[in-house]
Parts: sequence; structure tokens; C-alpha cells
Amino acid sequence: MLNRDGNYYFIRRVPYDLKNLYSVKRLCFSLKTKSYSSALRMTKSVSQRLEDYWLGIRLQNMNVPAMHLVKSNDVDNDSPNLSDALQLYLRLKGVDKNKTFIRTAHRNIEYIIKVLGNKSIQSYSSSEAGKFRDWLIEQGMSNSTVKRVFSSVRAIINLSINEHGLNISNPFSKVYLPSINNEVRESIPIEDIKKIQSYCRQEDDEPRWLLSLLSDSGMRLSEALGLAKEDIKLDNSIPHIRLIPHPWRRLKTRSSERCIPIVKDSLWACKRILEHNNDSIFAFPRYTSINQCNANSASAALNKWLKGKLINDYVVHGFRHSFRDRLRAVECPSEIIDQLGGWSLKSVGQGYGKGYDLSVLKKWMLKLS
Repeated sequence: MLNRDGNYYFIRRVPYDLKNLYSVKRLCFSLKTKSYSSALRMTKSVSQRLEDYWLGIRLQNMNVPAMHLVKSNDVDNDSPNLSDALQLYLRLKGVDKNKTFIRTAHRNIEYIIKVLGNKSIQSYSSSEAGKFRDWLIEQGMSNSTVKRVFSSVRAIINLSINEHGLNISNPFSKVYLPSINNEVRESIPIEDIKKIQSYCRQEDDEPRWLLSLLSDSGMRLSEALGLAKEDIKLDNSIPHIRLIPHPWRRLKTRSSERCIPIVKDSLWACKRILEHNNDSIFAFPRYTSINQCNANSASAALNKWLKGKLINDYVVHGFRHSFRDRLRAVECPSEIIDQLGGWSLKSVGQGYGKGYDLSVLKKWMLKLS
């Protein structure tokens, strides 16, 4: 702890192996108390939360050594073991998938082998699946991350069950998973968005063009990263982005394919992208190539930059939450909000017709505060 002008501050060095996650070498922030005993309790609590968070990150980044050499704990049945199921899944489903897909599948199966062992898929029980769920939560993973891990594991085992014609159920399909409703992703207030946009114009480089584009467009990070320059239509009577799938970047849903009028700082960003004279076909060649779109790398770099500029720990995805809130604030119809953001349709009726015209969409985009 540090006492400065009567107020206590939490202070701790960032671990060497996690230094790339932070923009500073040590953490220092006010505990907002002048009481030594209160500050001491808060320091212990904050330290424990940090230890849990850092442990979760380390475990996610750690590969289980020699996983392919782990012997199955069960030899009494003919069903494949878990590592065999993984290899089958990657052979059938991993074709033309990016490195992230393959790495994620490997990591999730390695988690299970670490906790439950490399047994035949028929030998796992629902109680063991519950034990695995509890272990994931203990590592500090969020409810949404736990659900993603289970979704991946279920898919891997289900494919093996079907391919081998096994008359068994998937134990990882029966376990209760905690709700993600209590996980609130924070929107970025408009005053902080304005600050970020100002910083972006000052630094005026490719990562800052990306942030500016996201700030007033409502796009997902991967959607913006995967843009080709020809997707940006500045010469149209209504400047817009034509968001379509590409070999290097697919879209999340059918609703994600859309046209978005570009206004305000997103318009500035698009102009800077096209004014930048290089030979690349990509809007953001730093993170995108013909083979893949590296959203993880971009997200880490941008989130680190944001933390260095603002007091609150906002993340890039917060722009998308703010985009919806800003449209709500001007009483924009929900159907238009869904069309602009590429959110899934809420009813069958919304899927009828061609949707709203660009001129209507632009009218509401211009009302953004």
C-alpha cells in the first residue's frame, strides 16, 4: 500500500510473464479510503482477485505437455478416447478453418485431459462434466467463456459419437451451466467516445482509424478488420460500407451481411484508409492477409491502448454496446437498430422484404450523439 496525502493506494508490480497485457509496469490506483484497516482488507481482496485473474490467463495460455502420449484410462470398450475424438473432429471439421479454430479445439480438450484424464468418450459421466465446469469457474473464467468451452467440447464428442455409430449420450450435454445474464458488458459513455475519437485523430494511424471506424458504425471488430478497400463506397451519393463475407473473414450470421452508412468519425476513418496509398487490397493490412483476419491480436493491442488513455477499463466491444444505446437514446426503431448492427432478427416478419433503404438508415445514423 501507499499513503499519499492521507489516502491509501493499491500498488503492485505487473508479473513479468503478463507484462504484455498492461500498458504500465505496475498497477497503482486509489482505494478511496483513509482508514488503514479498511485499506488493508481491500488490498488483500484486490490482490486475491488479481491472482485469480492472472492464474486464469496463465492456464488458458498453457498447453498440456505431450498430450498425444497420454494413455487412456479406460480400455474396456471400443469407443475412441478423447484425444482420438479431437483428431477426428479436426480432420473433418478443421478443413479451411483458421488457426484460432484449431488452437481453441486443442486447448479445450487439453483442459478436460488435465482435469479428468484422457478416457474413452463413453467413460465420462455427467458428474465428471460438472466437476470440469467447476474447475473452469475456479480458474476465473467468465460464465460466457465456460459456455463456449462446453459448446466446443460437445461438438467434438457429438461428431465422434455419430461417426462411430455409438448408442451413447454426451455427458457434457447434460451438465448445468451458469447463466450469462448477470455478465454486463459495459458501454462506453459518449463523453469518453469523444475523447477516444480526439486521440485517434491526433495519432492518425491504422489502429486509430480502426477505432474511429468502430466508434460510429456499430460493427464487430472482425467485421471491420476484414474489410477490403472496395467494400468502402465513398463515391456513392450516400457513403456507406458494403459488409460482405470474404475468404479471409466470414460473417457471424446471415443478418451480418448489410450496408452501413458511414458518418462522423467513421467517415473520417474511411477517408484516411483510402487516402493511404499502399498496394494492399485490405483496409487494415496490419491485421489482415489473404489467409486470415487476426482479430485477437488487434483486440489485445487496441484494448491496451484504450486502458492507457482512459481511467475505466473499457474494451473495443464496448463501442458496439454504446452504438445500440446511442440509437435507443434518439428513439430509433428497434428494427432499424438490428439492421444497422447486424443483430439476429427477432421475428419472422423482420425477414420479409429488403429492409430499410440507405437514406432511412443514414437519417438515424446522423442523429447519433
